[in-house]
Amino acid sequence: MTPRDASGDSSRWSDLDRPPLNATALRRALVREGGLWSDLEVVQRTGSTNADLVALAEQGKAAEGAVLVAEEQSAGRGRLDRQWTAPARSGLFFSVLLRPAGVPVTRWGWLPLLTGVAVATGLSRAAGVDTALKWPNDLLVTVAGEERKAAGILAERAGPDGVVIGVGINVTLREDELPVPQAGSLALADAISTDRDTLLRGVLRSLEDWYVRWRTAEGDPVASGLQETYAAGCATLGRTVRAELPGDRSVVGEAVAVDGDGRLVIATEAGVQEPVGAGDIIHLRPV
Repeated sequence: MTPRDASGDSSRWSDLDRPPLNATALRRALVREGGLWSDLEVVQRTGSTNADLVALAEQGKAAEGAVLVAEEQSAGRGRLDRQWTAPARSGLFFSVLLRPAGVPVTRWGWLPLLTGVAVATGLSRAAGVDTALKWPNDLLVTVAGEERKAAGILAERAGPDGVVIGVGINVTLREDELPVPQAGSLALADAISTDRDTLLRGVLRSLEDWYVRWRTAEGDPVASGLQETYAAGCATLGRTVRAELPGDRSVVGEAVAVDGDGRLVIATEAGVQEPVGAGDIIHLRPV
């Protein structure tokens, strides 16, 4: 895998509180025979690690387990094509290529939720922060008593047999650097560690563990323990929410479950339980 490095950045050390990642040490710790991670590359700057890795996968230049990390992204994307921007080396911005052979395609929709569980687990261990999952793909931390988004996940198909999953985690973002007031970071949540090498190792090891467990169970969310674990850590369940759906339609009600397909089930005042597979979920404040 030879991703494009779009920088030649001469200011790598301009912020001494944000040292660069140690790619050699990361490869030594994570890329091993018989393990999931087959390659790990760090570039200084690129548009989108997801776009780069999807292109490499479709050209046959990346194997399953390829990891592409950028110190800075100029065109990072979240769900619904929202832009994701952050200062250089202020977070972890990476994508991984998975080829879940043996898992029915109908179960691939669990991969973003699986990644959420893995990221939450890895960060709780490595950063010592309490985290919660907002369906379907956000990770929340508590800052000054408020829930704020500190990480997001985006999954994209890469050819007929691959999925690229991108993860963006705000690590040392300061209050005056937040893109929106609802954003947060591990540092603002009083993490015991903001060492990005340590955090990335923890997250990728957790992701490998959950992915292998899920794939061994042929993607079964019950047998792998994924459905139960996701529900246990999901801050959306039990809340009153508004789901903004395609076609300018919205549904308001209580989020009561995550079903076997990974969809959020919303119980409306009309007594209808509506499963939502795609859409923007807004946590509503109690009245």
